[in-house]
Amino acid sequence: MDLAELWTQYKEGNSLARDKLLAEYLPLVKYTAHRMAVNLPKSVDVDDLIGTGVFGLMRALETFDISLGYKFETFATHRVRGAILDELRARDWVPRSIRQKSRRIQKAMADLEHSLGRMPYDEEVATELGINMDEYDSMLAEVAPTTMVSLDQTFHDGGGDSKSIRLIDTIEDPDGTDPLKEISFEETKNILKDSIANLPERERLIIALYHYEELTLKEIGSVLDISESRVSQIHSKAMLKLRAKVIKASNR
Repeated sequence: MDLAELWTQYKEGNSLARDKLLAEYLPLVKYTAHRMAVNLPKSVDVDDLIGTGVFGLMRALETFDISLGYKFETFATHRVRGAILDELRARDWVPRSIRQKSRRIQKAMADLEHSLGRMPYDEEVATELGINMDEYDSMLAEVAPTTMVSLDQTFHDGGGDSKSIRLIDTIEDPDGTDPLKEISFEETKNILKDSIANLPERERLIIALYHYEELTLKEIGSVLDISESRVSQIHSKAMLKLRAKVIKASNR
């Protein structure tokens, strides 16, 4: 029985077809979980990620509209990654001390941008934090786990209803339609779009390769001929800048 027939039977309510589809797409869950695990602490069990990813796959099957002509694999991958990230956030697997350091850097970047009227240089951020450049690089390496996120990473718009914006929404198809018309939501989306566009070229490239092309840090390092740890630092710095932009906007 081919996939098209399985989909037809599943949409007609056949539970056996559903189970066969789950088995058919299970390798996608395993592949996604292993790819994500590469950039996570070793304390995170990949089997737990796979188990969580299966629930994402199940939700993808339930909500996918095959009549639209899109590839299910692409749709399901984002659902699986989103489910895994939701579980990781719920567990709060990043130590509190690391989150505090991440917030310190974000606040320093936001304060400096407010006073300087531009994105601060690394040396300026280090000075604001009261540390030298070596210590700043080490801090960026420490907070890297807090910035290893997928396109489903959310930013709060600062409005009264606490609406969130996914990073993927800031690099969406320019020809697509956007039903979200609220002013605060649109303003924050525009801030993030402009912020990504104004990042230094290497930071912008790493954001694109990691979040859009979904390469691992090691693969990006090979492409750019730099170490994996250096890629992690640059990525962390770029993500912290984007978050600082949102902090600055929400405090207006």
